[in-house]
Amino acid sequence: MKHLKYLWLILLLPLLAFTAHKFYVSITKIEYAPQEEAVQIITKIFVDDFQHLLQKRYDVALVLDEKDESKLADGYIEKYLLQKIKIEINGEVAHLNYLGKEYDKDLLLCYIEIEGVKTLNSIYIENKVLMDMYDEQQNIIHVKVQGKRRSLILERGNANGMLKFN
Repeated sequence: MKHLKYLWLILLLPLLAFTAHKFYVSITKIEYAPQEEAVQIITKIFVDDFQHLLQKRYDVALVLDEKDESKLADGYIEKYLLQKIKIEINGEVAHLNYLGKEYDKDLLLCYIEIEGVKTLNSIYIENKVLMDMYDEQQNIIHVKVQGKRRSLILERGNANGMLKFN
């Protein structure tokens, strides 16, 4: 009977270890809209991870919640994202405009736009979102330019990439 007790422990331990590990990932969709001469960006980040990061980084008691959001939340979100995401279009540094955000269950969808893009032949992307907090963070980037789709997986130590669309 004593061995049976240890058998259960041996069987449950791997399951407990697996559930304790959390995935740290964001997904960014970038799409070129030639008719609007704009690059439209949507970054999806887990709310709890982002809230924890903003609280630690800026030393504020910040709440990210659709019903009970801190009044200063948008300002901190914009400040952080514009520090951590850098984009070059056709070799030129792009000016990112933070448009706002919305909640989708446990995700925060952040909207960014780059205006005045007449053509898009190449895009350089640096995305270090949450990498300063979570070593395992991965930022998945999907780019669509005139029907062509390309993707990147960015992580600490390799947080940038170049895609060409000629």
